[in-house]
Parts: sequence; structure tokens; C-alpha cells
Amino acid sequence: MSTQTASSIFAKAPAPGLADPVHDAQSVFRSAMNALAQPGTVQQLDILTLSPPAPLSVAATALVLTLCDYDTPLWLDPALATNETVKNYIRFHTAAPFVESPAEAAFALVSDVKLLPAIASFAAGNAEYPDRSTTIVLMVDELTEDDGITLKGPGIKTEKQFSIAPAPAMFWQQMQDNSTLYPLGIDIIFAGTNQVAGLPRSTKITGLEA
Repeated sequence: MSTQTASSIFAKAPAPGLADPVHDAQSVFRSAMNALAQPGTVQQLDILTLSPPAPLSVAATALVLTLCDYDTPLWLDPALATNETVKNYIRFHTAAPFVESPAEAAFALVSDVKLLPAIASFAAGNAEYPDRSTTIVLMVDELTEDDGITLKGPGIKTEKQFSIAPAPAMFWQQMQDNSTLYPLGIDIIFAGTNQVAGLPRSTKITGLEA
């Protein structure tokens, strides 16, 4: 192989994934599970050396590379679905099949809350298989525990303050409606720059402005 040919191939190759796939994936998985087990608690990810293509954040990329594989249909928001660099990166590192309908997705990756379709459009599971639902990885700018809406339910001792930015009012209303479907419904893992937090379907949301 000539130097020119080799350079051309490597120039087109996607950016590297997790530096230590086994150790890093285990660490990210624990953080994701802790986030869902302790709703509204911000989990700091271990230092990762990922350099994903824009607009993916390190946290969102780490979650997708950890949670998705050839057997997990993945839905991408419109901005990501038309970004071939992002799609090639995810395809190369996970082999996850992309789906066009949110209802077909085991996981969904959303780069901006404003691009999130109606929560009801995702799979909520069914009475026999409530686990056949969508988990949404939602990228946000900020995650905080000392302000915002109030969370109650499993994994929370009494109540928990939590907020994300940006957060359109209708988003929290939809998530409040989602919790009424329990044990059906979708789960969300928020992905900050290098942090994650969870909002499972079992969590009740109060403190919304009228």
C-alpha cells in the first residue's frame, strides 16, 4: 500500500472511540445506572479522551458507545440524522442500526431539547414487556441539583431539586405525563459536557409553573 493510499484511508476513518473499551464502558455504564437509580443526582464521568465529531458531547458519545450495539435500534434527531460524519462515527463504533421512527428505537440520541419530538412518539413498552421502551440520551448545556423542578419517587429519600438548561416548559409537562404511565413509559439520561443524570419513568415531577 502506498503512503498516499494509506493516508487517504486513515483520513476518512472515524475519530477514535473509547481508549480502553472494556474499562471505560464499564465505568460509563455504572454512571448511567447510578444516574437512573438516583434520579436528579449529577454523576461525573471519569476523564475520557474522546474527541467525537460536533455537535456530540463527550458524555453523550460515551453513553452511546457504551449502551448501543448491533442489536439496539437507534433514532437520531433531525440534525444528527443528516450529519454523515456523526452517523459514520456511531456506525463504525457501535454497529447500531438507525431507525427513522422514534417508536422503533431502543435508544434515541437528541442533540438539542428543541429537536426532541413529542415524548409520546417514542416506544413506551407494553403490559407484557414494559422494558421494550425507548431510553433517550438527551444532550444539555447544564445539569444542576439545587434549583428547578422537584423530583420524588424511588431512589430519592424525600425529594430532589433538579434542573437542566435549556429546558422548555413543555418538556417537563411531557415528562410529568410520562410518569403517569408507569410501569410503562420512557427513561431519559441527560448528558452534559462530562456529566450525566437520569430521569426514569418512575419519578414524579412537581413544582411546575402553572
